[in-house]
Amino acid sequence: MQSYTEVFAVTQDDLDELNHVNNIRYVEWIQDISKKHWFQATDEATRRDLVWVVKNHNIAYHQSAKLGDTIQMQTYIEETKGAISKRVVTIKNNKTNALLVKGITEWCLLDATTFKPKRVPAAVQQLFNKT
Repeated sequence: MQSYTEVFAVTQDDLDELNHVNNIRYVEWIQDISKKHWFQATDEATRRDLVWVVKNHNIAYHQSAKLGDTIQMQTYIEETKGAISKRVVTIKNNKTNALLVKGITEWCLLDATTFKPKRVPAAVQQLFNKT
């Protein structure tokens, strides 16, 4: 399957009052990398016709990240059924490879005009099944 990865450093703005990355920031990162993967894999016409909305987030927090840590995020589509795609995002410490967070999000594909659910077209599925 085709995955998307990025690496970046934790900044002061990412921290909560305990000086750990705020849980809300992890949710933002999960949504951001999902969107970046979609934009990287698709063309403008596809993005004009189709939009995604979150149906369900399941996030497991394993360890904390702190200021100056380098984060590696990776995402891929695990499964697609009908209008729903299950996307996995792993967030790891890039230096130690320790798993910090694992998110599994169900995204529902909508027609961009009617906002009604739409079966994920085979052509779109193939974009994310490349190795």
